[in-house]
Amino acid sequence: MLNKDDQRPNAPNHQSTVVAHMMTPGVVQIPGDVSVAEAAFLLEREQMPCLLIKDTDSRFGLMTPTDIVKKVVAQGLEPDDIEVRTIMTRPVQFIEYDRAVEDASTLMMSTGTPILIVTKQDQPVGVLTARDLVLSPKRCLTSIHATISVMDGDSFGAQHHAIIIQLSHVGALVESPALLLPGTKVVLSFSLPDPTSPLTVRGTILNEYEQTHGAGKSPMVSTPCVDIQFTDLSPADQSRIKAWVLQNSAKSSELP
Repeated sequence: MLNKDDQRPNAPNHQSTVVAHMMTPGVVQIPGDVSVAEAAFLLEREQMPCLLIKDTDSRFGLMTPTDIVKKVVAQGLEPDDIEVRTIMTRPVQFIEYDRAVEDASTLMMSTGTPILIVTKQDQPVGVLTARDLVLSPKRCLTSIHATISVMDGDSFGAQHHAIIIQLSHVGALVESPALLLPGTKVVLSFSLPDPTSPLTVRGTILNEYEQTHGAGKSPMVSTPCVDIQFTDLSPADQSRIKAWVLQNSAKSSELP
């Protein structure tokens, strides 16, 4: 919980899209002496665009399916006999999760890399690709009633009523009376405005904000908000949310 004297930034408007809103959450990191065969198995199992190779404390690299094809298969080498450090792509480009997506696009163009490792306080938390910037829908404005349940180990703790005001397939901005610290594990339960079944999504609090309401002669009122990054979202639920966001993006852009 936050101290009442702590200052929170204002919530981003619907045009503010940061790296965390577009990235694939999670990073699979392995040491440099893992075989290419083992790494290829991890890529397939985790369904990630790349693996982060930590060869030493200061030497990092990336391994992608393209690296395996061009540097191992096309050369007639045995994946079991090759360590990932010998084929990894360097250098790795890192970007903080709260940077604007325009900064990510500029970094990709200036360095020629299509993949960025996203960090939070210098710790890897996600992967952003050029494909994400082109194909992933930005968050759309909405107003969906939801319930936030704080995770207490493997069980649910305190529950709070909330309203989702921005939504995408990787996260949501949620109005909530509960002041939750970044890093808090939560479960967000909600139903999309269509006849499908409810969604129950695990996530992590990235940031907390103040959402200011009021217009004209109405008094200005601040409501606490939390930015939730989804984790362990099934491919089916991810596709379902992404399709809904794409269908409603045009409508949300017309909202004041």
